[in-house]
Amino acid sequence: MAGLARPAIVLVTSGAATGEREEGWRAAIASASQAAAAGIDVVQIREPRLTDRSLGALVRCALRETQGSRTAVVVNDRPDIARCCGAAGVHLRADGMSAARVRGLLPGEFLVGRSVHSFAEAGEAASDGAVDYLLFGTVFESPSKSSGHVVQGPAALESICQRVNIPVIAIGGITVANVRKVAAAGAAGVAAISLFADAERAYPGGLSAVVRDLRAAFV
Repeated sequence: MAGLARPAIVLVTSGAATGEREEGWRAAIASASQAAAAGIDVVQIREPRLTDRSLGALVRCALRETQGSRTAVVVNDRPDIARCCGAAGVHLRADGMSAARVRGLLPGEFLVGRSVHSFAEAGEAASDGAVDYLLFGTVFESPSKSSGHVVQGPAALESICQRVNIPVIAIGGITVANVRKVAAAGAAGVAAISLFADAERAYPGGLSAVVRDLRAAFV
């Protein structure tokens, strides 16, 4: 994969899947299909409760659903499954394995990202030269996080963007109403769970319109 699109629009799956072919599993596949149709750049498969077998099957299904589209599929924290299934890359947790080690296990074109939640984590992740992008948050209050979760705010996002020399993707409470604050802070794109999951029900024009309006904020 030739780097990360800018602005990058990233759909993160909900993490609700508990077994192969059950409701949460099917919902993740549907999200990948809808993402491809709407022109989303990356689908991040984040389903920690699945067995290796079920996760691999889900990733392969997601790849079939996105084949021929602009949408890349990355797997959360499992470079082994990403590689064996033919995904475009892997996304590492902030406390996950070394990106340099992961890079040594994967072909050169694989996309490697990492979640970060502080200046220290961002600086450390960017300094080793092994990651292609950072996912920073939580930027705004998010329905997918508990009430006690730390909200960083757009000022912290801007400081991170100024500090590192790789793309920073904002996550956490992103909406069409606040995305311009993210763009103004210097982010290279946005990632979301709820925004995309609720788009067909809550946004006029559905998911495609959400993606269009998110991109427009970065122009």
